[in-house]
Amino acid sequence: MYKILIVTLIAFFAMSNTLYAENPVVPDGLSGAKVINADECKKLMNSNGKVFDVRNELEYGEGHLPGAVMLPYKEKSDKAANFDASVDKFDIGKLPSDKSAPVIFYCNGDRCWKSYKSSVVAIKAGHKNVNWFRGGFPEWKEKGYPVEK
Repeated sequence: MYKILIVTLIAFFAMSNTLYAENPVVPDGLSGAKVINADECKKLMNSNGKVFDVRNELEYGEGHLPGAVMLPYKEKSDKAANFDASVDKFDIGKLPSDKSAPVIFYCNGDRCWKSYKSSVVAIKAGHKNVNWFRGGFPEWKEKGYPVEK
């Protein structure tokens, strides 16, 4: 009986470590962007900050922040801070032409790299007021803030 339990535990930890390695936590910060929480996001949205949901169409359709523009970040690059954006797809042309306008990017929290990557791409394109809502949709819902479908 103990052998079965030990084998089961080993298999569980091996599987969870593999999942963790495949979807690592995004960095805590990003040079050139302000990392914001749900309260700051809401405040910025109320003062003309343009919010972009960079998740896929299905996720956006299941619920998103009020007024969020769907702008999917289609990633093929590694989930790493030094990712290669050239292999990803992101329509940077949909961001405001005024590069000093506040933009907010969010996705599915600290295991979703899309908002991090879209923030990096926006910064590299010269946007000066990039706000990365790192906690994303899960944090927004946890606060009980309104959601659109």
